[in-house]
Amino acid sequence: MRLTEREPYSYRALPQMSGVADAGPLTVMDAQCGLCARGARWIARNDASGAFHIIPLQSERGEALMRHYGLDPNDPLSWLLIEEGRAYTSLDAVIRTGRLLGGKWHALSVMRVMPRRFQDWLYGIVARNRYKVMGRGDLCAMPDPDVQARLLL
Repeated sequence: MRLTEREPYSYRALPQMSGVADAGPLTVMDAQCGLCARGARWIARNDASGAFHIIPLQSERGEALMRHYGLDPNDPLSWLLIEEGRAYTSLDAVIRTGRLLGGKWHALSVMRVMPRRFQDWLYGIVARNRYKVMGRGDLCAMPDPDVQARLLL
C-alpha cells in the first residue's frame, strides 16, 4: 500500500491532533476488529516503556490521520504506524512495531526479505478476511487497563 509522502510530523498541523503527546509511536487501528484488538493487547503487553499510543480508526483523529496520508479509513487494508513522525502501513508497519517492541518480536524483521509485492499481498489477504477469521471486537470497550491507558480518542 502506498502512502502519500509527507514531511515528518506534518500531521501535527491537523486540528484533530492538537494537544496530542506524540513522543512515542502512534498506531491507528480498526476499533471494531478482533484482530486489531489482539494487536492492541500485543502492543500493551510488550511495550515495557509505555511509549505506544493507539488511535481508533473510527475516531476523528484516526480518520484525519488516514486521510492525511492518503489512506481510505473505510479500506480494510488500512493500518497505520507513525514512528518518529514518519508513516508506515501494511506489513511494514507490523515489522517496525516488532522492532520497536524488541526482544523476540524483533524477529519479525525476517519478513523484510520477502519482496514488497508479496508482503502487500500477504497483508491484504489477512486484512480482507480479518472479520471472518477473528470476528469483531470493540477496542475502545476492552477491559484491559494497559490498552485503555494507550487509547487516544
